[in-house]
Amino acid sequence: MVRPQVWGAIAGATGAVAATGVAVGVAARKRSQIVTAHRRLAKELSEGDDPLGLVPPGEPSSVTADDGVRLSCEEIEPADGRASMTVVLVHGFALDRRTWHFQRPMLAELVDPSVRVVLYDQRSHGRSERAPRESCTIEQLGHDLDAVIRALASEGPLVLVGHSMGGMTIMALAEQRPELFTDRVVGVALVSTSAGEMASGGLPGALLSRNNPLVRGVGLAARLQPRLVTGVRRIAGDLIWSITRSFAYGDRSVAPWLVDLVDTMISANAVDALTDFVDTVGSHNRIAALPGLSTCEVLVAAGEADRVIPFSHAERIAAELPDATLVRFPGVGHLPMLEQPEAMDAALLDLLQRCVAKRRGGLRRLRRRA
Repeated sequence: MVRPQVWGAIAGATGAVAATGVAVGVAARKRSQIVTAHRRLAKELSEGDDPLGLVPPGEPSSVTADDGVRLSCEEIEPADGRASMTVVLVHGFALDRRTWHFQRPMLAELVDPSVRVVLYDQRSHGRSERAPRESCTIEQLGHDLDAVIRALASEGPLVLVGHSMGGMTIMALAEQRPELFTDRVVGVALVSTSAGEMASGGLPGALLSRNNPLVRGVGLAARLQPRLVTGVRRIAGDLIWSITRSFAYGDRSVAPWLVDLVDTMISANAVDALTDFVDTVGSHNRIAALPGLSTCEVLVAAGEADRVIPFSHAERIAAELPDATLVRFPGVGHLPMLEQPEAMDAALLDLLQRCVAKRRGGLRRLRRRA
């Protein structure tokens, strides 16, 4: 049973409050209990190290998409300056490139293989420019990824890593530019994502549509009364924090700074900007694009306790790509790269090593033919 609309509800919860007036009362009744839990977790955090610094620092840059929208990017060069491939990290809905907090140092420190890392914020997310509503489609996100690759990784082998809507973005690119996956993309990681049938279970599919009155109300309230939405967001902050913990992570005792990180990423995005993506996530169906990944080494990974995109969607992708490696994270929610970074890093490293081995094998075959 898939509930991507719940992830959108977290991002737009305060907009829904403004539209319906219901969640304010709920927040008032539960505030004391949630505040107590939050303070207890914060006290536990204070006894550990401060993990919020971005290491290593990247070189900021920007790429202009084909429709003129500016995408905020970051590049991290390997210490030895000799990358054997470029890894492009693509985040999911309502988040930003901070999703890859743990993976950036792991990738930057690799020696065999040594890699360049390219990160960027999807349009209308993070530090990227707000995009027109009609351009907020997974199809356009595929074109955006293509623009980033052309600008920042125009040569050499590529490994594309996408989380949630980021995985859908990679599928869209495979649909649009199959030759890129034949010629340059040597590896793909699809993390906590889906190839389609997003509204096949759970709440009715109509909830994943801009035609739904609640979705329209959330977006309209955010556009017409931004101060009201901001105020409601502040009032319901502790409730939203608790909901975020519940749907982002499988482990209820996850470190509070990890919840804060997700909460901060979501809160940094305008509510109406996020509701612009609801329809495209709900209608996403790219099962037919998956065979285009068959020439690549593929990792399909997801948490067994994912309440946003259930693990069955990872199994469906793996069934379409029988040579893919399927990794199941027991007890983990929608963000395995934050909840279980060591396990996620190990899976990514295995993917990269398989890419290197396959590429070396291909070069040996070419030499023998020559």
